[in-house]
Amino acid sequence: MMVEELIDLYGDDVLRLCLAYLGDRGLAEDAFQETFLKAWRSSDRFRGESSPKTWLCAIAVNTCRDQLRSRWFRMWRKSQPIESLLDLAAPQEADNAPLVKAVFSLPGMYREVVLLYYDQNLNTQEIANVLHLSVNTVSTRLRRARKQLEKALKGEIEP
Repeated sequence: MMVEELIDLYGDDVLRLCLAYLGDRGLAEDAFQETFLKAWRSSDRFRGESSPKTWLCAIAVNTCRDQLRSRWFRMWRKSQPIESLLDLAAPQEADNAPLVKAVFSLPGMYREVVLLYYDQNLNTQEIANVLHLSVNTVSTRLRRARKQLEKALKGEIEP
């Protein structure tokens, strides 16, 4: 499959995933470009053991993690508050602003499994492949994230 086809099919999903990780549109667009550049460079090594979407999500997650670990990023203050990410939600999600805010307030390890499961529609095995975790770990993180979201939405904890 050509990179142009991958961008057409999965570009919006990859951009949303990068945006959720990085919290800044400019950084997300950079990560998006880097993701597809890496996919193009390594397309001959794609063995088809997972779906192209799962493969791209893995590349995007690793690219975003690299950016988050960079010295520059640690020194840079995020320019946009969580509330600005609500604009990125799909129109049907705009009515769920408290839920979206609660999801973006989760610790990273919980937020990433929730986003991959609910936003990217990956199953627990695919998420395990993307994050290089066991299926049990993914299931545990999803369960704990759901509990935190439930408490946040009930007002028991501050999102």
